[in-house]
Amino acid sequence: MRLLGALLGVLIALPAGAQTISAARFSEPTDRYGHGILGDAIEWGALELDLAGAGTVTFRLPLDHVFEDVAPRLLDVTGDGLPEVVVVETDVALGGALAIYGATGKIAQTPHIGRTNRWLAPIGAHDLDGDGAIEVAYIDRPHLAKVLRIWRFEDGGLTPLADLPGLTNHRIGETDIAGGIRLCRGLPEMIVATADWSRLMAVTFRPDGFETSDLGPHLGRRSFARAMDCR
Repeated sequence: MRLLGALLGVLIALPAGAQTISAARFSEPTDRYGHGILGDAIEWGALELDLAGAGTVTFRLPLDHVFEDVAPRLLDVTGDGLPEVVVVETDVALGGALAIYGATGKIAQTPHIGRTNRWLAPIGAHDLDGDGAIEVAYIDRPHLAKVLRIWRFEDGGLTPLADLPGLTNHRIGETDIAGGIRLCRGLPEMIVATADWSRLMAVTFRPDGFETSDLGPHLGRRSFARAMDCR
């Protein structure tokens, strides 16, 4: 009810047509979830969105949820040319989920992983297979399962499409998430590491499945920076 009340308050306050998100940030730091996967015990209780010409709105989570993430990502998930906000939202009993917020609240979310202290690391959002719809990608449990998962945004929700095991983009205690989606040859490629962190990989997702390319040895974050810069 706390979350519902906060969302209703925001909806009432929004002026008509004020829907463009210009910036986003987490606020209200909290230690109510002691996972500490990102290097400390502090997570976030609220998400603030700046709306162009319409001020700021705040979405507060109930006490059994936190934003367990590095920073909110402004990405077009609905395909309308305007950004939504992609975040990791964690249920303290059920673990992480990938959530998408718009100017009036949460739009869609994947299921939570299913148990406490289980997390996911976002890669990004793009039309990965060229069909006109937007897909979102993340690594499910980058320290344990190490599975790349693809979901498509359609009919107002997220539909699972495909999984590829043996990949990761985060190690316990790192304060950032490696890689992302690059466009180097006009084709979206997901930049991740092999499960043992020995190699850097470019992964494409097409209608007939995944293709992977070995980009060379993993040499730390500079390897990812070079790959994301198409070098």
